[in-house]
Amino acid sequence: MLATETWRLSVEPHGRSGADNMAEDEALLLDADRTGRAFLRLYRWTPACLSLGRNEPALSRYDRVAIARLGIDVVRRPTGGRAVWHEHEVTYAVAAPITLFGSLRESHRLIHERIVQALRTLGVPAAVAPDRLPVRLSDGPAPCFAAPVGGEVLVNGKKVVGSAQVRLGRAFLQHGSILLAGSQDLVAAVSYQPSAVSGSTTLSEILGRRVTFSEVVDAVVRAWAAPGWIRCDPPRPTSTVFTRPSWTWRR
Repeated sequence: MLATETWRLSVEPHGRSGADNMAEDEALLLDADRTGRAFLRLYRWTPACLSLGRNEPALSRYDRVAIARLGIDVVRRPTGGRAVWHEHEVTYAVAAPITLFGSLRESHRLIHERIVQALRTLGVPAAVAPDRLPVRLSDGPAPCFAAPVGGEVLVNGKKVVGSAQVRLGRAFLQHGSILLAGSQDLVAAVSYQPSAVSGSTTLSEILGRRVTFSEVVDAVVRAWAAPGWIRCDPPRPTSTVFTRPSWTWRR
C-alpha cells in the first residue's frame, strides 16, 4: 500500500442499519473522489442484515416474501458481488484515491494483505489466495462466501473475509466482512435453491474461542501501517436510495 499523509479513521462499535451503513460508505467514496482523502471505517450492522450485490438478479434468486415474513433487514450495496448475511462480524470500508492502490486487482491484494497481517497477529493462519485460484462460482443464488476466488483471504482453503469494490471518478470504495462467528446459512434459507451452501469459516471457529469486535478492530488498525490517523466521524450521507425498495429489488 502506498503511503498517504493521513488516514481518516472511523470506528463504530454500536452498529447501524443496512441502509445507513451503505449510505455512509457511499459518502466516503464521494468524499474521496472530491477531496483525495483516504478513509478506513470499521463498523457493525444493527439489526443483522442481508446485503445484495449491486447487479445481482435478486428477484430471481431470493424469496422476497420469505424475507419479509422473517422480518429480515435487506439492502442492496453500491458494490458488486453476491449476497452476504451481516451479523457477527467486523465490516471494513476503505475509500481512497485510485492512485494510492492502482488497479482493481492490486487494490484487492494490497487491502487483503493488511487484513491478513492483522489476523495473523491474533493467531489466525490467514493467507491471500493466489490470483489464479481455479474456482468458478455457479450462476445460482450462492452466497458471497460460497467459494473462494483469487486474491481473497483464506484460512485452510475457506473464506474468512468477503469483499467487493466499486470505482467512481478518481476514487474507489472497497468494503467487506471479517467473520467473527455464526454462518452464512441464512442466504441459502431465503433463496430459491436452498441447497446453496457456504464455504466460509469464522475467526471463533478457527481459534476455538470467542473473538470480539474490538480485538479485530485493534489488530486491523495496527496492521494498516498508516503514517498518521485522524479519528473522525464519516461524512454525513445525503443519499436515501438505499432505503428504497425500488433500489433493493430493482432486478
